[in-house]
Amino acid sequence: MTTLPSDLAYVPFVSVENMMALVHHLGVERMLCELADVIEEDFRRWELFDKTPRVASHSDVGVIELMPTSDGDKYGFKYVNGHPKNTKEGLQTVTAFGVLAEVDTGYPLLLTEMTLLTALRTAATSAMAARHLMPKDARTMAMIGNGAQAEFQCLAFKAICGVDTVRLYDIDPAATDKAARNLAGRGLSVVSCRSGEEAMEGAGIITTCTADKQYATILTDNMIGSGVHINAIGGDCPGKTELHRDILTRSDIFVEYPPQTRIEGEIQQLDPDHEVTELWQVITGQVPGRTGDRQITLFDSVGFAIEDFSALKYVHQKVRDTGHYVMLDMIADPDDPRDLFGMLARSQ
Repeated sequence: MTTLPSDLAYVPFVSVENMMALVHHLGVERMLCELADVIEEDFRRWELFDKTPRVASHSDVGVIELMPTSDGDKYGFKYVNGHPKNTKEGLQTVTAFGVLAEVDTGYPLLLTEMTLLTALRTAATSAMAARHLMPKDARTMAMIGNGAQAEFQCLAFKAICGVDTVRLYDIDPAATDKAARNLAGRGLSVVSCRSGEEAMEGAGIITTCTADKQYATILTDNMIGSGVHINAIGGDCPGKTELHRDILTRSDIFVEYPPQTRIEGEIQQLDPDHEVTELWQVITGQVPGRTGDRQITLFDSVGFAIEDFSALKYVHQKVRDTGHYVMLDMIADPDDPRDLFGMLARSQ
């Protein structure tokens, strides 16, 4: 006898198709702004969350990670990889999915793709941090590295920080051409540059987002003048950096979670006790962010599980309102919770 699953067996699932439909329904800039606000709200609750560096499995060609956290009411985790060689094989460098669950029962509330969602939450986090750290009159951003994340970053800084000009550079001109095409008609002045130095011209904000898993020097010390804000998001695993060490020693450095950033971020180049400021302390007003016109602020962002938790929570609410999901039969739900085998036996 075949029996239909009960309502308790079903979990909402947001596919890539439905995630794209949700973004188009809301509008990409609105979604970036709303994500930034939800992430900032959770940074204000930072002390409530479980915090641990992500669990990483490294190989010669990439990394696979689990990123868990809980606020005591809800639990969330993300599976994510980073394989720079994938693009040469026609594959994504980063793929991800995530789960939001109820702490009280352990039952999942949401299963969702997070490849697109990670790009959105990363950009939203960058711009959210920048509105606390950037020069107040900055309207031009240099975007170094024009891969899959670039357009999201540019649109987030436009919508959240008021950037009106982006200067693009990538060692692969085809990547710059791609980003320029995608940003055309979206309210930004887009300048394609032939070098990193050219991209710096007039930029008050500098975002670096490259993929190669190596100690790299995307920005040299002579490229960075006083008074800028650097959004460094490409250094996100051990052995992978983008900035010359001398830039770090001239900057006031802001991070998500120091135990993770000291392993994975730009500051892996520095002594383990080098002073950094946790971003949540700036957001809650406990410590200052930008304090002067000549100050160089650096957000050494590696991505942290609380940001993914915020994104999962946001999507869970939005899909309930918009219907951009399907229900999956994921949870075994026997009539008698102690009779799981009986449920199996009677299903023939």
